[in-house]
Amino acid sequence: MTEPSKVIHVRNVGHEISEPDLLQLFQPFGVINKLVMLRAKNQALLQMQDVPSAVNAMQFYANVQPSIRGRNVYVQFSSHQELTTMEQNTQGRGDEPNRILLVTIHHMLYPITVEVLQQVFSPHGYVEKIVTFQKSAGFQALIQFQSRQSAISARNSLQGRNIYDGCCQLDIQFSNLDELQVNYNNDRSRDFTNPSLPSEQKGRPSSQPGYGDAGGMYSLQGHEVGFPQMNNGAAIAAAFGGGLPPGISGTNDRCTVLASNLNPDRIDENKLFNLFSLYGNIARIKLLRNKPDHALIQMGDGFQSELAVHFLKGATLFGKRLEVNYSKHPHITMGAETHEYLNSNLNRFNRNAAKNYRYCCSPTKMIHLSTLPQDITEEEIVTHLEEHGSIINTKLFEMNAKKQALVLFENEEQATEALVCKHASSLGDSMIRISFSQLQTI
Repeated sequence: MTEPSKVIHVRNVGHEISEPDLLQLFQPFGVINKLVMLRAKNQALLQMQDVPSAVNAMQFYANVQPSIRGRNVYVQFSSHQELTTMEQNTQGRGDEPNRILLVTIHHMLYPITVEVLQQVFSPHGYVEKIVTFQKSAGFQALIQFQSRQSAISARNSLQGRNIYDGCCQLDIQFSNLDELQVNYNNDRSRDFTNPSLPSEQKGRPSSQPGYGDAGGMYSLQGHEVGFPQMNNGAAIAAAFGGGLPPGISGTNDRCTVLASNLNPDRIDENKLFNLFSLYGNIARIKLLRNKPDHALIQMGDGFQSELAVHFLKGATLFGKRLEVNYSKHPHITMGAETHEYLNSNLNRFNRNAAKNYRYCCSPTKMIHLSTLPQDITEEEIVTHLEEHGSIINTKLFEMNAKKQALVLFENEEQATEALVCKHASSLGDSMIRISFSQLQTI
């Protein structure tokens, strides 16, 4: 062990662990003078007032495993005897004020776009440029203010705050960059001083020297990588910043789930595919003829089946409350009654796996429609969906020159029925794509 020091090095500090959590762990042993969170490394450095306090803490935690929010953390004496400002900066914590902020967003349950970030940060001063990207630390953004004072004000006011209630927590540092380079104006990057920039060309992500590219976790040489070629862990890390949604363990290894209490008069394999494919790729589905209200669904892996069980258990479809559990069968054997989907191009996780993981949620009243015809009208969308329930509101909009829509139903069951019946249906000359939206209102 390194010789005793006032500075304690803490490892395995997940993004869900806050500065107050760490302080609480060490305050019983004495006064804490400094704390530096090394977010990119999942580590922290903590300086006690004196060496005996640090020794007491280390002796106690040699016999008791320290744990924060269910996560074991590991402690040792640091090779530093003191934490200085210079050491903090070399460790990657930017405390030298700068007009560019590096923002990491933890526990990101809702998608964060340039527009959302501008709304959050612009009350503190004129925002010139924003670039968002995916790194090992999670979803990050660089935000360039017109003045350094605006950036200082934004950091002081917003550090540790949530963008949405209970999620999307802001972790803000000063960047060491002098100027952001923005090549495209779209939902991932924006130069507010130059509105004439083009939107990104499909399949050509804009590379940002020195800090990765937009969606870099799941792009390779400018092309989106399909799920089979991609490490599942990388997609999960890209989606959840290394952590997992509440209630998801990530340890399940059973790929096949059993759905029961189905409505046998209205359900079929394709409708089950449309619902379960929200949570992962579907390999096979089999309706059990001797139990018409039961079906087996084989997902791409254990993590995907855990998402399906977690988010669909108790959902209502066709007047029945679904039961979704892990099956005792490790996989579904091929047969006359087994439908094969392994090579279906409708599997949602063949592209943009990380993005699809991030949008996983329980059924909501709001559905999101994409790949719509360019000349579609709201009236045509309502006509296409209204047989499934009372439509409260609709909104047609354009993103990256593609028509998309939000449709709000009276309740979750109606929205779920619309999704399972109309996902991958034809509207005009397009095959539409439907998923649940986590937005509360239009």
